[in-house]
Amino acid sequence: MSSLPRRNPRALAVVLAAQLSASAAWAQQSSPPSTASPPPAASPAPATPQAQEEAPALSPEEMEEIEKALGSDTSTRARPSGDTSPASPTATNDSGVTPLKLPNAIAAGGTDFLHLSFILDMALAAFSSKEPLQGGGHDPTKNGFNLQQLELSIGSVVDPYFRFDSNIVFSQFGVEIEEAYVTTLDLPANLQVRAGQFLTRFGRLNATHPHAWDFVDQPFVMSRYFGAEGNRGLGVEGSWLTPLPWYVEVIGSATDATGEATARSFFGASAERVLSPLDFQLTGAVKQFFPLSDDVSLMWGLSAATGPNATGYRNHSSIYGTDVYLKFRPITSQSAQQLVLQAEVLYRRRQVPEDVLSDWGGYAQTVWRFSNRWATGVRYEFGTAAKTQEGRIATDPLDPEWIANRQRITASVTFWPTEFSRLRLQAATDRVGWRESPDYSAFLALEVVTGAHGAHAF
Repeated sequence: MSSLPRRNPRALAVVLAAQLSASAAWAQQSSPPSTASPPPAASPAPATPQAQEEAPALSPEEMEEIEKALGSDTSTRARPSGDTSPASPTATNDSGVTPLKLPNAIAAGGTDFLHLSFILDMALAAFSSKEPLQGGGHDPTKNGFNLQQLELSIGSVVDPYFRFDSNIVFSQFGVEIEEAYVTTLDLPANLQVRAGQFLTRFGRLNATHPHAWDFVDQPFVMSRYFGAEGNRGLGVEGSWLTPLPWYVEVIGSATDATGEATARSFFGASAERVLSPLDFQLTGAVKQFFPLSDDVSLMWGLSAATGPNATGYRNHSSIYGTDVYLKFRPITSQSAQQLVLQAEVLYRRRQVPEDVLSDWGGYAQTVWRFSNRWATGVRYEFGTAAKTQEGRIATDPLDPEWIANRQRITASVTFWPTEFSRLRLQAATDRVGWRESPDYSAFLALEVVTGAHGAHAF
């Protein structure tokens, strides 16, 4: 901006006010609306006669200097309304206000504002069994050192309408695109759409990554029903934040039903073609949040997923679940403590030739963070054998050895040196009904995070 002579401070103030007003107008138009309705803005108070008297008029010389300064500052920016050519990155918007220069993130496709982070998870493991029953793709699976994952997280706002997020996972034996999707930012009526490859929002744990888990491994019910990598696929998802007095979000998605590690209860590893909408996996969920008090909050969800399976023509699988997350964190007093209770129960029905198999399982866990750096937790898991419609134990094509109930109890202690790293010591006993003796395991896990990583959802 052109400088003004020192003898006219009032003229300089007027120029700065004009520039700030233009900046605010552009920011207000380019920012996406919040999902929550903002409170109505208060009307500006009219100028009082006293204020008018205290603001003397500018002299003709001062007005001339202001016009020259504004003219020299905007001559290189002013363009005809609607001109969005590369030569005019700051074209006049529809309101007729000439905005200031666009941020490089928007002008250059968001590349200057990429959020990058690397997350390393590794563990030293010991198992009593020669064949540990660890089903998760990021679980420690053998005695000795295990690289659970090295995750590269990339995210950026593309423009005022879309955000891009991806998670690329490196292992000792390959690389996979775990998630890569775009999310809308400016849809009306509290609507939002995701498209790409993503973890479905079935229940609570499925949509999270290992660095968000309270324990080193995932509950076995998740890998048994969905697969080693959790339920995900290419598709589209829509969500709606309802206008009810409490938080209620309704979610629906359609994704591919194939993938041995991502859609185990559906088409799984079979190479089935999509012949109709019935060949997609359809997932729905309702999330509700209740602030019970200043210190206690509750989230409760209901989920369902249905899709075809590979046992026969038009045979389908359906999975139903409910989840609860109760958190106590005193904010009314100075305390670093927090207590969390989390639980999920899932029920599955699958059509097979000449029968319908059903089974259920789940987990419940509690984590007590008793200081800034220390926490301890306990988790209980269970799973039943598959049964026929008559109630007899069946031979499950997916898990033929699973002919009895299974229970696992896990305890852990976590230490955070800083917010960017944590150490976990975990031990478990696995009561497997079809084995003669219990299995035991112990993990010492290390996790480090570097880079800008977004905050996790509640």
